[in-house]
Amino acid sequence: MNNTLAAIVVTYNRAGLLIECLAALLAQSRPLARIILIDNASTDATADLLQAHGYFDHPLIDYVCLPVNTGGAGGFHEGVRRGTAGGYDWLWLMDDDAEPAVDAVEKMSKHFARDDVAGIANLPIGLDGKPQVEHRGWLRLRGTTAQAHQPIDATALANGMEISFASFVGLAVHRRAIEKVGLPLKEFFIHRDDLEYCVRLSAVGPLVLATDSLIRHKDAMNSVHPAKVVLGREVRRVPMAKLWLGYYSLRNLIWLRRRHCGAGVAARYAIRQYLRNAVGILLYDSHRMTRLKFFLHASVDGWRGRFDNDKPRRLTAVASR
Repeated sequence: MNNTLAAIVVTYNRAGLLIECLAALLAQSRPLARIILIDNASTDATADLLQAHGYFDHPLIDYVCLPVNTGGAGGFHEGVRRGTAGGYDWLWLMDDDAEPAVDAVEKMSKHFARDDVAGIANLPIGLDGKPQVEHRGWLRLRGTTAQAHQPIDATALANGMEISFASFVGLAVHRRAIEKVGLPLKEFFIHRDDLEYCVRLSAVGPLVLATDSLIRHKDAMNSVHPAKVVLGREVRRVPMAKLWLGYYSLRNLIWLRRRHCGAGVAARYAIRQYLRNAVGILLYDSHRMTRLKFFLHASVDGWRGRFDNDKPRRLTAVASR
């Protein structure tokens, strides 16, 4: 095959967004070789909508419904595994909330001839029309903050610039890089799986940012937690029902730093993050002991490399009732 590109789309219970994503992929000015759609055991109307649009029988779409929800990390692991087995040269990774511009692949393809890069990244655009700079940048793992990369500067973009981090919002990875570094780490479940993969990819070669290849990102990051006033100050805190999501990011970042930066870097990061969480919990939150225990478990599990992905729900189940 010669620079064939297959899209890997991971979806879970966002049928409407998925249909918009697929329509954009099928409308590309430079046609795709395949769309590998990984459904993480959706329980909404995903299957019905796919059937209604004729996508089950579409010759370009390979629909795979997993028996259980393996998270975004598990979905991309399976999608990349299948795409690599299919022999495609480039695998273009995205969630269902991505909507590529009609010429996204055509403009990416200008960089296909480079044989020194591990991947090519589109420029994500938010619903406000502005570049989402936090999704692209350079790896910075040795700090003690949760920000493990330096974002790009929206005022200093250059087409073809080299970066070392790109989230899975339109990242095309070359098969030669995949053959060297392997598949995305399914054990992460969600959060920071793209960061971990970029750490490995960066050892093979840089990522190229195609700034004229746009991908609209209709992400859930714009959902804001309700505000409350504490001691005259408005603060936004994570409700107990959503706390379980924070476990994965902390656990995965601690594991990632220990594995790639050493125990000293990981320990400093883990201690600072726990203390920061603890102060916020003691000042502003209910269920303080449950929350403190929750983040302690996330820290210890990250340090020891324990990937029990049902654990955060168990830790918060009683308190969130």
